[in-house]
Amino acid sequence: MLDPQSPQARAISDLFNSTMLLALGILALVTGLVVYAIFRFRHKPGQPDPTPVFGHLKLETAWTVGPLLIVGLLLGLVVFTVGEADPAGGENGNKQPDMIIVGHQWWWEIRYPQASVVTANEIHIPVGKSLYTRLESADVIHSFWVPQLSRKLDLTPGYPTYFYLQASRPGVYQGACAEYCGTEHAWMLLRVTAQTQGDYDAWLAGQSRPPAMPPPTAGQLGKGLQVFKEETCISCHALGQIGKHVGPDLSHVGSRNTLGAGILTNTPANLTKWLKDPQAVKPGILMPNVRLTDDEVQALVAYLEALK
Repeated sequence: MLDPQSPQARAISDLFNSTMLLALGILALVTGLVVYAIFRFRHKPGQPDPTPVFGHLKLETAWTVGPLLIVGLLLGLVVFTVGEADPAGGENGNKQPDMIIVGHQWWWEIRYPQASVVTANEIHIPVGKSLYTRLESADVIHSFWVPQLSRKLDLTPGYPTYFYLQASRPGVYQGACAEYCGTEHAWMLLRVTAQTQGDYDAWLAGQSRPPAMPPPTAGQLGKGLQVFKEETCISCHALGQIGKHVGPDLSHVGSRNTLGAGILTNTPANLTKWLKDPQAVKPGILMPNVRLTDDEVQALVAYLEALK
């Protein structure tokens, strides 16, 4: 709110600032009148009791009309802000979204349907361009919130929400789930990377390429792919056209900065820790400990880190 980086967030910030200035003005006026009354009308020795006042039409009109005008002004500001902060509010989702964000316990699935790209937890957008985005939930109610870019938006199962996601300048913007959704709610983080159009196009093209599929004889990489296919990994995770989308798509997992929706930085050491016992890193998640051997873990880490 204090550092808005999109037109939508700017509208919310301006409403907050306007309301705060108006409230401070009212506070100053009331405080000033109280202080004035204390000194101007305080009782003095020998002074008779003041004459009761049973009505003052002008004063009563002022304190009735004044608050009505203030409330009307605030209503107007709110209506204007709603239009600026939620330009997709009147749309019913008939047009094709540029991006689909799905909330899971406890990670984010991001789809770019026009490019057939699926990734997780890290959103990429071009600077200065509004992406028409659909929000969905795969299980319980979540809430998408990137404070510098958008208002909070609930993800309710069976009821998609539409909005425009935009950033005014390049940067990495941190976000999170803002609706309690279970054990690891606090570690359901996400990040939005706003890039120049050229960098975004290059990233999207890289994500569109099929993941490397080395033969089993190709050293650690081949063995890692074999472990992925022969163990339970393929039952929940996808690599291009193989596997399932129960868990995050791993087609280009090596290009991501984080693991486990922000709980770990994506390094070989952290990925090793995650694969050996994900429950120890993020208790309560749906990914089980499949009891891989050290050799299997090392081969799988080598392969996954190579998927850029």
